Amino acid sequence: MDQGNTAFMLITAALVLLMTPGLAFFYGGLVKAKSVISMMMLSFGAMGLIAVLWVLFGYSIAFSNGPQGPAGTDTYIGWDGVFGFDPSMFSLNSLFVDSQDPAGAYPTIAFAAFQATFAIITVALISGAIADRAKFGAWMIFAGVWATIVYFPVASWVFNFTLGEDGSVVDGGWIASMGVIDFAGGTAVHINAGAAALALALVLGKRVGFAKGADKPHNPPFVLLGAGLLWFGWFGFNAGSELAADGVAALAFLNTIAAPAAAILGWLVVEKIKDGKATSIGAASGAVAGLVAITPACAALTPFWAMVLGVVAGAVCALAIDLKFKLGFDDSLDVVGIHLVGGLIGTLYLGFFANGSGLIFSGSFEQLGIQAISALAVMVYSFVLAYVIGFVIEKTIGFRVKNEDEVAGIDLAIHGEEGYVLENSRQ
Repeated sequence: MDQGNTAFMLITAALVLLMTPGLAFFYGGLVKAKSVISMMMLSFGAMGLIAVLWVLFGYSIAFSNGPQGPAGTDTYIGWDGVFGFDPSMFSLNSLFVDSQDPAGAYPTIAFAAFQATFAIITVALISGAIADRAKFGAWMIFAGVWATIVYFPVASWVFNFTLGEDGSVVDGGWIASMGVIDFAGGTAVHINAGAAALALALVLGKRVGFAKGADKPHNPPFVLLGAGLLWFGWFGFNAGSELAADGVAALAFLNTIAAPAAAILGWLVVEKIKDGKATSIGAASGAVAGLVAITPACAALTPFWAMVLGVVAGAVCALAIDLKFKLGFDDSLDVVGIHLVGGLIGTLYLGFFANGSGLIFSGSFEQLGIQAISALAVMVYSFVLAYVIGFVIEKTIGFRVKNEDEVAGIDLAIHGEEGYVLENSRQ
């Protein structure tokens, strides 16, 4: 066992876990003051629920091995490459011993811990689309069902694979087997979450008084703090996906600096031209847009092309966030405009500029076709199932709070707490 790589994986897992509290601050600062507790609780609720589900059965769905796999077992149930479940890994019992991956580089349970943090942040991302109007209990039901039937299988499609001696995929999830380039989750995380966010925004409908400029972020410092924590954690997200402390991880690390930095500039230029001012919210949003776009591409681009991607993602996402006003859906905190659009940009960009296989290097459209099919498949699958889950919840127990609670601010109504309590308000 390589203790250095094991330590690297555990540290990067901790960094990725920190992203979810960072997201809570980022989202919390964007909503109104009387909804900040509710907004942040959607992220913390996901941390609690998804971690438990991952240990119980999420890992055994996402990383079960079929009969043709390198570690196929007689207990495997499912359709190899599409969906599977291995009861022997329920509650990670089979990983309790000091088991190792086939290369012996780290304990498999360290990999399970690392991937758990991906599941948590993916679910938490969706919550930004339903800010100010969602019931906490309904959200928790949605999060558990969506993770089970959408995220866990999609993670298997993208992340569950075995490499041959030449570095090519020899078996695994059907998207990975096609040869998609998705180093850290442009499809499984960002397109997946963005599509689900769009579906929930349509199910819950618009906020009371929805209009451009109607809801100002109540705490820009929270937003900047959250963006900083997200960026810090993202080094674990991207570099950690190499599963080894080597040159590829170093390239992913550098590109995780370069792309979001360029995206900040791209966003701010568009914002200045469009609205006349470059804002702190724009800087934070631009950084996140660049981080989203570089996620699938961080190990497949030179730093120059990573910066080009960042500028494109920052500029396009700055324009895309206004789509909700033109098309009439209320994606409260721009999950669609940043994560779905940014994820699509980063995934498709690789079809043109991936080092070696992109169009400008190979002269072939093959990689672009693979990237497009992968992105479209995940987007449609996630959107349809998220819409169905959300619709059933809304029509049964109700997903949305009462209008009067929404107008007043839902922190007291749902959690019995206030984000900001002044001394004279107690008297």
